[in-house]
Amino acid sequence: MSDKTNQQWGGRFNEPTDAFVARFTASVEFDQRMYLQDIRGSIAHAKMLTKAGVLTEAERDDIIRGLGEIRVEIERGEFEWSVALEDVHMNIEAALTKKIGITGKKLHTGRSRNDQVATDIRLYLRDEIDLILSEITRLQQGMLSVAEREADTIMPGFTHLQTAQPVTFGHHLMAWFEMLSRDFSRFEDCRERANIMPLGAAALAGTTYPIQRDFTCELLEFNAPAENSLDAVSDRDFAIEFCSASSILLMHLTRMSEELVLWTSAQFDFINLPDRFCTGSSIMPQKKNPDVPELVRGKSGRVFGHLMSLLTLMKSQPLAYNKDNQEDKEPLFDAIDTVKGCLRAFADMVPALEAKEENMREAALRGFSTATDLADYLVRKGMPFRDAHEVVGKSVAYGIEQSKDLGEMSLEELVQFSDIIEQDVFDVLTLEGSVAARDHIGGTAPNQVRAAVKRAQQKLDQRG
Repeated sequence: MSDKTNQQWGGRFNEPTDAFVARFTASVEFDQRMYLQDIRGSIAHAKMLTKAGVLTEAERDDIIRGLGEIRVEIERGEFEWSVALEDVHMNIEAALTKKIGITGKKLHTGRSRNDQVATDIRLYLRDEIDLILSEITRLQQGMLSVAEREADTIMPGFTHLQTAQPVTFGHHLMAWFEMLSRDFSRFEDCRERANIMPLGAAALAGTTYPIQRDFTCELLEFNAPAENSLDAVSDRDFAIEFCSASSILLMHLTRMSEELVLWTSAQFDFINLPDRFCTGSSIMPQKKNPDVPELVRGKSGRVFGHLMSLLTLMKSQPLAYNKDNQEDKEPLFDAIDTVKGCLRAFADMVPALEAKEENMREAALRGFSTATDLADYLVRKGMPFRDAHEVVGKSVAYGIEQSKDLGEMSLEELVQFSDIIEQDVFDVLTLEGSVAARDHIGGTAPNQVRAAVKRAQQKLDQRG
């Protein structure tokens, strides 16, 4: 048994808390990272209590001074965290009371740990989302620099991982950019719904003190106070939404990672990944392993798991607060850390990608990537598309037999499949002609890629 029970709630208990139970139910080892938000919320609460006439100005000033000193101690690593005090909130409150005396005990007037922790989590998540949005923008900026540089670099485009049509490397990078733009929007939306203030809901039903929630809301820069006290203390769907947005982001990063892994392989050899983003083998001296994209690809699993963990945590919970909700923090915190780490790795790595233009071009020449261009050519000459499809299919079969790409065949060879084919067919059978022909918004033509980069840069600039 422990020698005492938490004095901040133990008045009705007749025996001390079991030592194991005290450790088992404590959260301070992981929720202490919210100390800054907890102190900020407490300062705002103290100011509101003073405005409502519950605290004097002198008491408010003592509380603010004491909390400021505690913040400095924490940031210097001098603060002693106690498992016996369970969580970040109790630790800070106990330290405050020790510093300023009985006034410290007045700070908790009109609030509960239930609305306090719900407020802290929202404040913390709001701050972290801002950092994530900034890092997404940094990654997108890096993608734009590569896309503009490689707007003319031709590579094979794939469907089913089979050569389909030629595209430019810049166009491919802009596809990644679009994925991240939707991710940015999802995190922005998530931030809006997270930015609602639970403080004032108290344990579950509100408080009898004359609190002024609009004033506290303004101090903490929330959009609005929560409308319902029961929902305010028990809601965690904003954390689920964050993990959902994070899972989609990580899914996108895994797609990019998979392509980077393929492109750096000897079989593709499309890009060079600088040594600083790779590792070697302990036994095979020739190896240069793309560990950063591989690890990002692997880390997606833990974020997907955190989404399922939070969904399961909240499933079937009755209103209002339940101790189950203590389990919301570790998956949320780890999801935040993982997303930030993966974004940082990619934002550092992507601008350093080096395209191997000749290898990309040579690969685009294999696999009859201009077959659709030939079909479109025949249609423009008056042939129905289905007939053109059959003609091109036969010419491809011939090319396979002769080990020749369409662009390598002579006019005489091509004419045997259709007599409407003329010398101008070679204008569309070149890789450059193929990509240049896709000259519309969203197309892979180099001038369209540059225009897309310009539009995208304007969007990033507007984010401020």
